[in-house]
Amino acid sequence: MDDLPAEYEIVETLYENALTSPEDIADFRLEGSANISFPQGRMRMENALDAGEGQKANFVLWCPETFPDGISVSWEFWPVKEPGLCILFFCAAGRNGIDMFDPGLEQRVGVYDQYHHGDIDAYHISYYRRLWEEERSFHTCNLRKSYGFHLTAQGADPLPSVMDARGPYRMRLLVNQGEVLFSINDLSVLKWKDDGTTYGPILQKGRIGFRQMAPLIAEYRNLKVESVRKINVR
Repeated sequence: MDDLPAEYEIVETLYENALTSPEDIADFRLEGSANISFPQGRMRMENALDAGEGQKANFVLWCPETFPDGISVSWEFWPVKEPGLCILFFCAAGRNGIDMFDPGLEQRVGVYDQYHHGDIDAYHISYYRRLWEEERSFHTCNLRKSYGFHLTAQGADPLPSVMDARGPYRMRLLVNQGEVLFSINDLSVLKWKDDGTTYGPILQKGRIGFRQMAPLIAEYRNLKVESVRKINVR
């Protein structure tokens, strides 16, 4: 995953995690209930509660680090079982500058409302949308900004359904001063610039977290966060 958009370059690696064993996620924080295993040397996540319980069956797994603005987040992804949906939260922080894990914030247990109309701010991209029939029949990646449920950008999702999926699929999310770029296997999926006004101030420093909606099963490996900077392109 060396290909960045032409206008960016990597400065340094801030965080790297192979996601190949339980020890690799010992410091991660799980919100909601999930079964996490490593049957093929990569992190497999699935809901621990029955999907019939609706939002209660969904969950979020947070990386323990807080990252600055100007980063590239990359990981490898395998869809294993549908239906379901995957999201990456990024630049996530408690409202008014409070840390996401501050005990004074509302307890979060994977219920979606707690993440877009709770007491945190975040960008989030849903990149494998296969829960509802309309999502499975027309695949898109959706970028949203919270607080609120603001759909800011959409792009065509090139990922196949599980029946035809081989993987790994190389995912990359880049965010810098309100500019968000997302690609899969180095194919640009969407690009959006936050103006800092329409949906509130630009989000910067924060955490990243993986969300799954039941009953999806998916696998992840080789999480890497790198600092980036914009360069002049002729």
